[in-house]
Amino acid sequence: MSSFLRPLLLVAAARHGLAQFVAPPTTLKEVIGFADIPVRYKEVPAGTCEQDPNVKSYSGYADVAEDQHIFWWFFESRNQDPSEAPLTVWINGGPGSSSMIGLFEELGPCGVDYYGNVYNNPYSWSNVSNMLFIDQPTQVGFSYSQPVNAWKSDGNVVTLPDATCPDYAAGGTCGTYSYPNLTLTANSTTNAAPNFWKTLQGFMGAFPKYSRNGFHFATESYGGHYGPIFNAYIEEQNAKCIPGTKKIQLESVLIGNGWFDPVLQYQAYYNFTVFPGNTYDYAPFNASIESMFYNNMYGPGNCLDKLNACKATGKNEVCKNADNFCANMVELVYDNVLGRDEYDMRELVPDPFPYGFYTDYLNSPELQEAIGAFTNFSSNGAVGEAFDNTGDDGREMGTIEAIRYLLSKDVTVAVYAGDADYNCNWLGNEASMEEVADPGFSRAGYVDLVTSDNVTHGQVKQAGKFSFTRIYESGHEVPFYQPLAALEYFERVIKGHDVQTGKHPVNRNYITHGSKKSTYRQGNSTMQFEVLPENATYNVITNTPGGAWQEQSTLLKRSFKSRPARRGR
Repeated sequence: MSSFLRPLLLVAAARHGLAQFVAPPTTLKEVIGFADIPVRYKEVPAGTCEQDPNVKSYSGYADVAEDQHIFWWFFESRNQDPSEAPLTVWINGGPGSSSMIGLFEELGPCGVDYYGNVYNNPYSWSNVSNMLFIDQPTQVGFSYSQPVNAWKSDGNVVTLPDATCPDYAAGGTCGTYSYPNLTLTANSTTNAAPNFWKTLQGFMGAFPKYSRNGFHFATESYGGHYGPIFNAYIEEQNAKCIPGTKKIQLESVLIGNGWFDPVLQYQAYYNFTVFPGNTYDYAPFNASIESMFYNNMYGPGNCLDKLNACKATGKNEVCKNADNFCANMVELVYDNVLGRDEYDMRELVPDPFPYGFYTDYLNSPELQEAIGAFTNFSSNGAVGEAFDNTGDDGREMGTIEAIRYLLSKDVTVAVYAGDADYNCNWLGNEASMEEVADPGFSRAGYVDLVTSDNVTHGQVKQAGKFSFTRIYESGHEVPFYQPLAALEYFERVIKGHDVQTGKHPVNRNYITHGSKKSTYRQGNSTMQFEVLPENATYNVITNTPGGAWQEQSTLLKRSFKSRPARRGR
């Protein structure tokens, strides 16, 4: 997982020397949530992220086990009574990616500009729902197992005797970090589900007024594993009627550019680049590379055979070896040959989009005091290593069957994919949804997705509460590239309305009638062939780079780096 993509840590400290020793907060309130989960929290001062002083925000920890403390950050809904609003949880993927990515890069109430200023996001999903962002599993982002004073060098965490940075640590970064203990975090998708459920139980017990009216789950990337498995676990826990727990009223699951089925999605790397190719009319490889790519994928004993061996045996080492081979010999051919961004094929690396300036902010003493953090914001690699040891990335993990199960429980499952993403590309997402073999979905066709700006932002195929949507001109993080479309899509799904128009409540008989395949081709007019400057802005109207950032820029009214881990964001 994390060891196979370029090592772009979430740790701004490692790049800019901003880390510091963090004094344990002393002002957190302590309560016991449902399932007897201890919760510690505080109200976050207005302006820390949410700019409206009338909209409350809270952050804290769910102490899900001894030495396992999961960080969360909650925002009230802006445009409705928060005690009557639905609750949506957002988690990023990885495994090992912090949900501060979704909060600050994509769909949260704020972002941070090139100059380090916090700005309002008018397209925040908190416009229509209470939002809960969770750093999971333990040791991701602000979540921690055991906070230690240490110095980081080349990704290694070396503990120190006290909060003093010694001379020999000059080549690294001193600060307070979570000790990277593989036994104190999850090592697989199924292993991570219980502590995620416990975190929800803790939060809902601490804040019952925000947990009354429906629960929605949203994620992306490795969330293609997390989403189906975590929510199937929630439904299974509901059925047990465990005393002292809350029955979570799960209504919808949204997954963007997900990693669902490695057998299908490793093949989709070939499909996206060679045949039938992408819709940007960009054929990246010469005949020799295409031949190598095909052999690495389909040759005897190569990627597909190794993945099938993983599926047949279920052995950790077999699955780990399969995923390592496929990552290096199939997926990374793209990176090694082209120097293009896996998360947005239109851009060369280093890619300034989405904006990653917030990582410095998260490692500032002011922010950490405001949210009651116990450690610096970081990713120590332990989660990626733990998942790699079980070969989780190379397993299907029962995700397809879990989607079928959720649909049988009358839960809405809405999958969307930006069509410029290579990493978890839309062809692989589409193939994975077809694998669900839902009878109604098999009969449905693609229709245009039109939003309030009267722009066709993509196409959707929907049958009842099951849908797949292709989003045009968007990389991996759809809410960054298409903020208006993403917000309206989200609102339609959580309200139980059709994705195409948002005007019709969906029942079991609803079906879209259109072409069996989404064939629209946008061509290569938005492809970039020069590396962009770090201070470039993204114009969501033209879907191309805008001008440079300016102090107190008005561009943010019209437009909107940190990539840890394998399915990264």
